[in-house]
Amino acid sequence: MKSLIIGILLLPFSLMASAGNWTVENDSSAVNFISIKKGDIAEVHHFKSIAGNLTDKGQFNFSIALASVATNIDIRDERMDSLLFEVDKYPKLMLKANVDPKILADLAVGSVKVATIDAEVSLHGKKQKMAFTVSIAKLSDSHILVASVAPVIVNADSFGLSSGVDKLREIAGLSAISKAVPVSFMLNLKR
Repeated sequence: MKSLIIGILLLPFSLMASAGNWTVENDSSAVNFISIKKGDIAEVHHFKSIAGNLTDKGQFNFSIALASVATNIDIRDERMDSLLFEVDKYPKLMLKANVDPKILADLAVGSVKVATIDAEVSLHGKKQKMAFTVSIAKLSDSHILVASVAPVIVNADSFGLSSGVDKLREIAGLSAISKAVPVSFMLNLKR
């Protein structure tokens, strides 16, 4: 009887612990993009520093520290920082979205749902509305996995990055660098 009473008293605390904000785990998440040069040479790159959270009300805020770009070539990383992203003026990509709270509330542990999320992306002083089709897997009551179903195409012109792409092309002596860049992601969120 004593353990039943203690269990009933502790129930509200366990419910409070299961509620709350979801946080993107940087070490087990990834944002990747593909650059294409000379028409048919494709290379996969990523960012090492990402952060984000999703509130119980569905407000999702996400950021990428652009200086954390990782292309496996140090000088290229430095050139992307200074010539393309201009991280001294524009250090982060910011994304904001409103996610219907019912999506997660109705998702059972072990289930997966595909949804399209509309977001506002701020990059290089420009804002664009973009739609992201994502797969949401509820791994436990405190762990979800959100991944892109298909890559999102980011166009350099839409974010004022075309002159930076041209500068990179010129300094590297390349005939072309694509201004349309496929981006994919996998985000682990925990609470």
